[in-house]
Order: sequence, then structure tokens, then C-alpha cells
Amino acid sequence: MKNQLLTGPYYFGMKDLDVFKEHFIQENQGKPLFLIRFENITGIELTDFLDLLRTEFYNCMDLEDITFGFHHIEKQNILIMGISPLFEWDIERFPNIENAVGKFQQQCLQNKTASFHFGVSRTQSNFISDGDEIYNELYKSSEKNLNDNLVRWSWTYYNKANTYISGSVHEAMIQPTVIFNPKDKTYSVKGGEVFLGGGAYIGYKDLINDIPSDQDLNRIELLILEKLIIACEGAPGLLKFNISPQSLIDTFSQMDRVDRLKKLIQNKDLLPENIRFELVEKPYDDSHFPLKDVCHAFYSHGMSFAADDFGVKSQSHQIVLDLGIMIKEFKLDPISFKFKMEEDQIKFLDNLAFIDYCKRLADNREAVITAEAVEDYDTLRFLMEHQIYQFQANILFGKMTVSDYKRDFELLHSIHEDAVKEVLTDKILSEKQKKVGNLFRVASEEGLI
Repeated sequence: MKNQLLTGPYYFGMKDLDVFKEHFIQENQGKPLFLIRFENITGIELTDFLDLLRTEFYNCMDLEDITFGFHHIEKQNILIMGISPLFEWDIERFPNIENAVGKFQQQCLQNKTASFHFGVSRTQSNFISDGDEIYNELYKSSEKNLNDNLVRWSWTYYNKANTYISGSVHEAMIQPTVIFNPKDKTYSVKGGEVFLGGGAYIGYKDLINDIPSDQDLNRIELLILEKLIIACEGAPGLLKFNISPQSLIDTFSQMDRVDRLKKLIQNKDLLPENIRFELVEKPYDDSHFPLKDVCHAFYSHGMSFAADDFGVKSQSHQIVLDLGIMIKEFKLDPISFKFKMEEDQIKFLDNLAFIDYCKRLADNREAVITAEAVEDYDTLRFLMEHQIYQFQANILFGKMTVSDYKRDFELLHSIHEDAVKEVLTDKILSEKQKKVGNLFRVASEEGLI
């Protein structure tokens, strides 16, 4: 009877770890996963404890949309319980699993039903990591959390960042990239840079401030990248995503992960050739696995790279030289063009020389130069006079939701330079543009297009 119960439909994987991984992890891909580790269970038989978990603990969560999985490690007498949503949890009603287990533990002690120690871990059942990686991450985290609880308090604290990262809410903002065509004198949008934000968090820095200090930031960055890609499902144009070189090396030195990322991109109705990774300016160590080799695996699938914050004092020059033709875009830091000749002639001439250097690098790679954070129309004209025709700047577009971007994409091209000049140089219209953050909408509302 006991063995029949432990292998019945409610307890897939109870005796077989591979079955547990398949039913708990692989079948819940893309969903939040919780793993609860129970140790030192006393005062109750295992089968009775399992029944309690499916009844009393279930009631503590006050949630119907839930699926369970169990695995028993007999040698150490550790019971592992997996929890995931059947469908999707709203971030506003995201269950506080840690509180629920703590409440259940107190009830068991008060009723003298059972005694146990526990640790909770959570992660996203993401698309790039395989089942073994995700299980090992959960297992190690639950052990650490259990040990922390024994030292500090009876159950874990509720953390907003962990809730967001492990949740199934996908949201993103995008700042369009505007391209000027010198032949027909028009501006158009062909894509943009995708950012975290638009709901639970304003932006990346806001999220990072909430991340506990003991978390693996490289893994957090991977989960954010997945969330942004999923949020961009079906989005047109060239989509650009920030990633640090170290995270790229640590995450994708195993080439099968690159293949899995490509599959995720295609499953979300996106083209790999429309995906570009902006390598942010952070130090990295590629002595064990060269950054160039990792990037080449992406490049062979059609994806490309940009050098972010590329400026006079940039540390990205070595990356640009190492990656060669894989760099298809230089994001020009405003420090390289914001000085004017009458203010500082030497600095002005240095910047002119640097822009000329960038153009040679770009020409050698058939790459483009994008000027970031252009603040006024005169600077915009100055850059175009020096054959810089691509811009990512608030005077043209602020950040917008990806859903708005997808809805309006077909309307975001072709606006004549005369209309742009009028919006940016007219005092009333320029103030309106600062508030609206969408040059095309302002020009349209004013009857300029």
C-alpha cells in the first residue's frame, strides 16, 4: 500500500529523481518554480506528512492555481516538494510561499502533529538552462536557505525582486532608434533598445537595488534577458538587448545554450538576425573561455553585437578589436560629441578626430554608428554634417512600452526633416515633445505629417 501511494498519480518522481525533474521542471518551462526542502521530519509517518502537505499546507497558501511534485531522498531522509502554477500567477497575487510554509510549520508544532526544518528556493524554469542545471540551482539554494533559517529566523523574508524574477509576468520598454536618410531627407524607426520596466519595476537599477547580496547576478541577468525576449514576442525591427561580457561568457560558454536561446527567439516569432546584443562597458575575465568564441556562436546564428557607451575614454576598444566584423554597431557616448568649438577648441578637435576614427572602424565592419543622448537640434545637425545618421535620444523618442511600439511601428517612418526641425526648434512644440516623448505623434497631432 505504501509503495503504491508513493508512486501514484499525486507523487510522480517520489522514488525517481529523473521523473521528478521531468514533471516538475521540464513540463513547467517558462513558469516560476518553488522547491521546498523538508529535513528532520519527526512525529509523523512520511505518507501522513505528504497528505498534510496536500491538504493543510495547500490551505495555508489560499491559492487554487497550483501543481505539486515530490521527491524523497531516502539516504538523507530529505523530502523535496516542488510547486508551480498550473497556468500563471498574477504579480499582484503572487503567493508568498515562504510565509505559507512558516505558517504550516507553526500549525504542526502547535497541534503536535509534526516537527521539521525547511528551506525554500525559487527560480524561473527558464528556456536556456536545462533541467539538471535548474534542479541543482534549486537544490543548493534550498539547502542554504534552510541553514540560514536555523541561524536567523523561522522562515524566509518576502523579497519583491525574487518574486518578480521567478514570476511569469513579462514586460518591457523600448527606446526607438531613429535613422536619417540623407537622400530623401526623412527620418524613420527601424528598431530600438529594449529595457526592463513598465510595471513591477521602473528599470534595471531599481530592480538591482532589491536583489539580495548573496544572489548570482549573472544568473539574474540571464533571467532578465529571457523575460525581455519573451515580452518582445512578435515585435518588428532590430531589437537590441544589454548584456555584460562576463555574463555572456559565464552563461553561454556551453554552446548548446546558444542553440536554446536561438530556439526561444524563433518560438517568440522573432528573427535571430534582428537580435543584437549591446556589450556593456564592464571588466571581464575570458582566460578560461574566450569572449570571441562565445560571440562567434551567436554570430553564426545570425545575431550581432554592438559596443555600448563607445567614447574617447571607453574601455570597449579591445572588445571591438577582438570581435572584428561581429561588431555591427557603435553606440557613441555623448561625451564624444557634446563639446562645442567655442567652449573648448582642443576638446572639440579631439572629438572630431574620434568621430573620424569611429567612422573608419564602422566602415571596416560594415557597421553603423548610433549617437546616444543627443540633447538639442544643433547637435543633431552637427552629427549629420559629419555623416552620423542614426540616433537614440530623448529629443526624438523616450521609452515606450513594447506593446505600443508593436502597435505603432508601421506609423513610425517617414517623417520629413522639415517637420522634425519645426518640432525641435519651436519653443511650444519642443516643450510638448519633452512631455510626450514621441516626435512622430507630436508632428502628427500638429498636422506636420
